[in-house]
Amino acid sequence: MKQTARIIPCYAADTSGVCAALYELGGMVAVHDASGVNSTYATHDEPRWEDMHSMIYVSGLTELDAILGNDEKFIADVTAAAADQHPRFIAVCGSPMPMMIGVDFDAVAMEIEQRSGIRTFPLHTNGMRSYPEGASEALLEIAKEYVLTPSEHIPDGVNILGATPLDFGNLQEIESVRAWLTENGFSVVSCFAMGDSLETLAQAGRASVNLVVSYSGYAAAEYLYRQFGVPYVCGVPTGSAFSAVLADALRQASESGKPEYSCTYRGTSGKKIVVIGESICAGSIAAQLGLTGFDACLLCPLPYSDKLLAAGDADASAEACIEQALAEMQPDSVIADPLYRFVLPKGVQHIPLPHYAFSGRCFERKMQNLIGTRFNTWLDGQNADEKRVG
Repeated sequence: MKQTARIIPCYAADTSGVCAALYELGGMVAVHDASGVNSTYATHDEPRWEDMHSMIYVSGLTELDAILGNDEKFIADVTAAAADQHPRFIAVCGSPMPMMIGVDFDAVAMEIEQRSGIRTFPLHTNGMRSYPEGASEALLEIAKEYVLTPSEHIPDGVNILGATPLDFGNLQEIESVRAWLTENGFSVVSCFAMGDSLETLAQAGRASVNLVVSYSGYAAAEYLYRQFGVPYVCGVPTGSAFSAVLADALRQASESGKPEYSCTYRGTSGKKIVVIGESICAGSIAAQLGLTGFDACLLCPLPYSDKLLAAGDADASAEACIEQALAEMQPDSVIADPLYRFVLPKGVQHIPLPHYAFSGRCFERKMQNLIGTRFNTWLDGQNADEKRVG
């Protein structure tokens, strides 16, 4: 029964990851799913909806269509909607029911492309996996489809890979990352995928180095490395100490042409702090803490690469496994989404840090911008609150 969650919620599904990754790129995302769930993909898991519309649709899959395998209705509806909306591209993806009845999304995408004349690609979501897997496949597909072979690289040019509100619920964070790069002498070539168009993303191959800010951008980073020789650095400029380390890593990777996994730095002495979250975002927080006198480690409940976990880190996706891992780690404090407080060991200090992919809009007003020295200010405030309570 390890897959059963008694207390904490699950993370946003892979389908939400697709919608978040492609939200701003002018394409149409057609999710094969029952009517009524579009509010989950397009509003509950999407803070941009009130200010920026996107072509995210669900097919309204009925029980009868599922039983009879009526793919024609889905194909015809998507083709008709595309003729009306004129999207730049069409992405089709699935949910649990299409997985159960074996919908062939590769064939569906091919048929839609032939009828509509619009580039259509399949994304193999099933609603049973978490958001980084869907966002990762979507951003990888964009990189494969649209990034042009560069004639030359831009010195100190950087792509930001893996930017979605599911990890950066405070929408000012990515703008702060852009500003931080500029302050450190870099120029932003493109951002996958917040704030830029397909035309801008097409120039990504001209960058000298990629900054991977979440696992959602890791597959695209590996592709750009293999295809165009652009190395990558994994990390988010969280805190003053780690931001300096990350800037140096970007320069070093640009010169050496080899990837750097800066987010895996860990301290080994001081107060024991566990950070729960996505491997690169939460790992960067642990790295900042390790650089400033804490024994910090990462507990990752989401998909990750082995290269993104350091010695002492742990992975645990099921609620029971998370509780067991925390018991074994014996932390003094845990930095995690507010909803994790119900499964923390007794007596452990909880430092709440909302994660949009976990608690959605519940704590939207408390989403933090932790880029650069803002993290130091935030953590000092948390420590001050603890002393007042004590």
